[in-house]
Amino acid sequence: MKRMIAFITALVLFVAGCYIADVMPQHTASTSKPRQHQVVKKVGILQLMSHPALNAIHKGIVAGLKDEGYTAGKNLKIDFQNAQNDQSNLKSMATRFVNEKEDATVGIATPSAQALANATSKIPVVMGAITDPVSAKLVDSVKKPGGNVTGVSDQAPIDAQLQLIRKILPHAKTLGVIYTSSDDSSQAQVKLVEQKAPKYGFTIKTFSINSTNDLQQVAQQMVTQVDAIFVPTDNTIASAMPTLASVANGAKKAIFPTVDTMVEDGGLATVGLNQYDLGVKTGKMVARILKGQDPATTPVEFMTKGDLVINQKVANQLGIKIPAQLMREAKASGKVVK
Repeated sequence: MKRMIAFITALVLFVAGCYIADVMPQHTASTSKPRQHQVVKKVGILQLMSHPALNAIHKGIVAGLKDEGYTAGKNLKIDFQNAQNDQSNLKSMATRFVNEKEDATVGIATPSAQALANATSKIPVVMGAITDPVSAKLVDSVKKPGGNVTGVSDQAPIDAQLQLIRKILPHAKTLGVIYTSSDDSSQAQVKLVEQKAPKYGFTIKTFSINSTNDLQQVAQQMVTQVDAIFVPTDNTIASAMPTLASVANGAKKAIFPTVDTMVEDGGLATVGLNQYDLGVKTGKMVARILKGQDPATTPVEFMTKGDLVINQKVANQLGIKIPAQLMREAKASGKVVK
C-alpha cells in the first residue's frame, strides 16, 4: 500500500509540474531578447526576352540587391518573369506583379519598363537598361523623374563608338545603322548617331526591321550599300545577332555594336557598357527604394565608362588589322575575344 501511495504522489507531482511549465512564462537569463520576425521584401523582375545581354543584367540585379543586404530566400522573394518578346505576356506579367502587391518591380529593357509603368502608378518601377527614358515617356526628366519610375540607363557612349570605328577603319565613308522600328530606345540612339556622324566623317544610311524575320533580307540589302555597320542597343537585333553577323562578315563588312555580348556573337569591336555591372547598379537602386527612397526624386543613373571589346577572330576573318594601341588596351582589361 505504501508503495502505491508513493507512486500516486510522484505521478501527481509530475503532472502538476508539466502543467505549471506549460502555463507559466519561461524565464531565461535576463539578457535574452524575444526573436525578431524578419521582414521579407518582394521584388518582381520582368525581362523582355532571353539573350546574353539581358540575362547578364538580370544576374547583376540579383547581385546588387545582395550587396545591399537583400538575399533571395532569406529576406527577399524574387518573382522573375520572362516575356519572350511577347507584348501580351508583358501586360499580363506586369498585372501579376500588381496583384501580388510587390514592394518594387524592375523592368529589363524599355518595353518591360513601359508595361510595368502602365500597370501601376503606386508600386515603384526601377528601369534596368532603358536608353532614353524621357523619350519612352517613363520619366518627366532624368534629374527629377516625378512619378513612381526611375532607374539606370544603358545609353551607349556614341562619340566613343564613332571614334573607335574611325580608328579601325580610317577610310570608311558610309556607315549603315540597323535598328528595330518599334524600339523607342533604339530609335533615340539612331538620331544621336545621325547628329554626331558628320563630325567623324561618316555618311549615315539607316535600315529598319519590324522583327527578326526581316533581319536577313534587310542585312543582305545593307551590306551592298555601306562600308561598315553600327548597331545601337536593340534587343530584337541582339537576340538574332548570329544572323546579322553571318551576312555582314560574309560580305566583309565589320559590325560595331554597342553591347559587349554582341561582339562575342560576331561583332568586330565596341566601346560598350558591361551589362552585368549595369545590372548591379540597378539592383543597388532597387535596394535603396526598398529601404524607403522615393523614385520621384531619385535621379536616373548612367554608366560613366565603357569597356573596349575586340573580337580578334572576326578581325582575322575580315582581314582587318586592329591598331596596336587598341589591342593593348583591350588585352589589359581582358576584353579580347579569340
